[in-house]
Amino acid sequence: MKKIPLTIVGVEALRAELHRLKTVERPSVIAAIAEARSHGDLSENAEYDAAKERQGFIEGRILEVESKLGNAQIIDPKLLDADGRCVFGSTVTLEDADSRAHVTYQIVGDDEADIRVGKISVNSPVARALIGKYAGDIAEVQAPGGLREFEIIEVAYV
Repeated sequence: MKKIPLTIVGVEALRAELHRLKTVERPSVIAAIAEARSHGDLSENAEYDAAKERQGFIEGRILEVESKLGNAQIIDPKLLDADGRCVFGSTVTLEDADSRAHVTYQIVGDDEADIRVGKISVNSPVARALIGKYAGDIAEVQAPGGLREFEIIEVAYV
């Protein structure tokens, strides 16, 4: 199976989610199923159907997280030696060529991506335009509003 790149923070978040799913969510849904069963006829029991559906979701997510952790390629950005290139795990400060506004992103795995905290997926158009470039380079990104240019101000490995 294909290796899934994750930062150390991303791996810890997945481990915490897996722990929560197994120790909180799974027992909770089992108790809900038992409660719904105690109400009698299961053929017309909406509580039972909802609990079974929730159980299927939880079990599926457990399998998915376990698979991702099993296939994780853990990358510690602090240990990267990419000679100033934009790579997975690097933190990049950009300047928009039009507005001159500065923005900082860390390039992370799909599961870690959260634009609200400045983490973009390695598979996003912006990250793909940045990978392999150095500070001072211009990255062109095809956005829904048209072509946008960003100058790479700084590349850090934190």
